[in-house]
Amino acid sequence: MFSNMDVLSYSLAAITFGLLGILVAARYLRRGVDRALALAAAVSALWALAIVSQSLWGHPGFNIRYLTELVRDAAWIYLIIALLKDGLRENRLTSKVKKILGASAVVLLVLLISTSVIEHFGSVEISTGKVKLLGQIGLSLLGLSLVEQIWRNSPSFGRSSIKYICIGVATILGFDFFMYADALLFGQVADSFWNARGFVNALLTPLFAVNVINTRKQPVDFQLSRSAVFHAGTLVFAGGYLLFLALGGYYVQILGGEWGDALQVLFFTISLVFLTTLMLSRRIRAKLMVQISQNFFDYKYDYREEWLKMTRELADLSDDPPLPERVIRILAGLVESNGGAIWLKGESDGYVLKAAINLSTPKHTLIDSDAELVSFFSNREWIVDLHEYQSDPVSYNLLEIPDAIAKTPDGWLIIPLYLGNDLYGMALVGNPYARVVLNWENFDLIKVVARQTCNLLAQADAQNRLARAMQFEAVSKASAFMVHDLKTVIAQLSLLVKNAPRHRNNPAFIDDMINTTDHAVRKMSNLVDHIRRPATDDEDPLKPVNLTNLVTELIEHHQHQAPAPHLEGETPDAIIKADVDQLRSVLGHLIQNAQDATPQHGEITIALKIAKGNAVLFIQDSGAGMTREFISTQLFKPFESTKGLTGMGIGAYQAREYIRKIGGNIDVTSEPGIGSCFSIRIPLADEKLTTQSVKAVRPASASQNPIKSAN
Repeated sequence: MFSNMDVLSYSLAAITFGLLGILVAARYLRRGVDRALALAAAVSALWALAIVSQSLWGHPGFNIRYLTELVRDAAWIYLIIALLKDGLRENRLTSKVKKILGASAVVLLVLLISTSVIEHFGSVEISTGKVKLLGQIGLSLLGLSLVEQIWRNSPSFGRSSIKYICIGVATILGFDFFMYADALLFGQVADSFWNARGFVNALLTPLFAVNVINTRKQPVDFQLSRSAVFHAGTLVFAGGYLLFLALGGYYVQILGGEWGDALQVLFFTISLVFLTTLMLSRRIRAKLMVQISQNFFDYKYDYREEWLKMTRELADLSDDPPLPERVIRILAGLVESNGGAIWLKGESDGYVLKAAINLSTPKHTLIDSDAELVSFFSNREWIVDLHEYQSDPVSYNLLEIPDAIAKTPDGWLIIPLYLGNDLYGMALVGNPYARVVLNWENFDLIKVVARQTCNLLAQADAQNRLARAMQFEAVSKASAFMVHDLKTVIAQLSLLVKNAPRHRNNPAFIDDMINTTDHAVRKMSNLVDHIRRPATDDEDPLKPVNLTNLVTELIEHHQHQAPAPHLEGETPDAIIKADVDQLRSVLGHLIQNAQDATPQHGEITIALKIAKGNAVLFIQDSGAGMTREFISTQLFKPFESTKGLTGMGIGAYQAREYIRKIGGNIDVTSEPGIGSCFSIRIPLADEKLTTQSVKAVRPASASQNPIKSAN
């Protein structure tokens, strides 16, 4: 097996490691890591010299040489633990971590060294070559797992201080792993691996030297995360399990005779299914995380991870799943549970069940606001452990638990939800997957998360209430608009009833009464249809309207009230697109407002102009006028009226909204004590339209309208 090549290879390794040990021992022994590196270099040099001596002179024997290799492996693992120790001191974690991480390495090394010593000095054959190979593979895997954990959990700014050490140690252990795995597979160590091993180790010494020189003033700082410990532990477990499978399959094939191949396949299949089931079991993962938290960390939780997880859950604005269910999952996940229920303050007295996951709640789920548990939570922010309560009710002052919670099977923790200092709700968390021992850290985190999620629940409830209030407000506004239209119809019918005794024998009055009643019926019918099914633009298309004829009709219609409006200047034909009934109502309202704001001796003038593709209607009065502040803040604001309790305050708002709907706008200029001018701008229809294509609105003359002329 030995040749001149291996003598040269391991001689070079002995020289380089010796020089490295001298360099570190002479100048850099301040840190524990440096001292561990000096020890590892010295032991590696002795190990390489032992191989060279055995190759040249046959001494020492195999057991002594193998013992030096185990001591060399122990020195490199000690270097890794020294790195880990410095990191733990920087993060103020307990020394129990390094004990647990190094326990398996120490046990394995002690077993291998003990068997080698007994075999050498006691002349007793205890272990076989395969056991030694498996032991070496196990040491290599353990060392690689520790290096991987240190590298994964060191911050990016701290990796420069351990980069070369991690690369060097990982290369040494990785090379040993592949060499011994190959030997286990083929029954002997390959010459290629053995001869190259010394060269590989020698070439790594500059990495250690550069690391020590460049980082002698830099602290080794990294932090452990629970997820990394979990994955590293899973890696070690999976590696050991696969080695067990290989060894078990080997012996099954040997002992199985002619059934060996079939039994080996069956053994591997069952073992792999068992491993997959074990890894996918949430209960097993929960137990493992609890053990990691209890034994590896001062703090049970990775608070960064917990906060990010909660933020991701609550940042989802969708309602799938609903927010109360997400809050239950968040609170239950803090204690490794998957079930819970939540009660929130209802609109009336009591707390109403909002959601339940994986818990069977009783039929009666309402918790009264005067329940003893509510009073208990109002006085102190405690988390009630039902298991503790059932074993010792006196510790909770014989507190009475409501039936809605007491009769829920598998209940565990009752968590109060506070909005400020007021109790807003309660959450019940079900039994956990694994037994969880609660301490102050659990309770503090649960309380903080409960308050945070309660704020979001209250905010969501307030938004729902606001949405309902806005819906009711929309209904109220619609009702107000309808009442405003009904007032106009009622005024027409009232005038009709008032003049009926005086003109009952007048055929013209009878004709006009029929027309007025028909108009009122159509107006109210349209209003009812609008209430039942609001019309859209597609269902109620705009039609061509002769604005000139409509304005003339409205002027004659309002002649009965002083001051009577009059048309000024020439009136060109203006064809626009609108709903004639709604436009008549809007313009009529503006004229009526001008009359109401102007004294009887005043003047109201109406003019119609064509300008830049628009028909512009001016309604000017000499009334009291309005201030600029009133125009900008109150005139077009719904439910603001200058008529006191007799006005709805929606006429001007409704007028402007409809004019805007058909593409126009209303502008107002006014001076207090002088008067006001409303400018209604409406886009003209297609120029090809003429008055002949529009069904003209023929106004009735004042002499033919006794209803409107009588006052």
